[in-house]
Amino acid sequence: MAEIGFDDFLKVDIRAGTITRAEPYPEARKPAIKLWVEFGPEIGEKKSSAQITRHYDPETLVGKQVIAVVNFPPRQIGKFMSEVLVLGMPDGEDEVVLLRPDITVANGARMY
Repeated sequence: MAEIGFDDFLKVDIRAGTITRAEPYPEARKPAIKLWVEFGPEIGEKKSSAQITRHYDPETLVGKQVIAVVNFPPRQIGKFMSEVLVLGMPDGEDEVVLLRPDITVANGARMY
């Protein structure tokens, strides 16, 4: 495991946001869902592609809060531009489980 300094950690901007829209992304190389996440007035709505189809359906994701890195450069995922990295952890079968606050927080709240 590589060590980083605390100052390096502070450069990663991790925020809470609410999913406002979710759609299947069948064109992706691996099964994925396109997400639109609202991060409040400072950041606004951003898009992400997430490989979370094992545990989540698009219609059940709208309104759920997630945690995401908002200051990585945008990344082209097929024909879709992913603007943020929604964070998750692997379950026992290496499938992604979303990181989410257990109590609702303000959209745009920064992790510290």
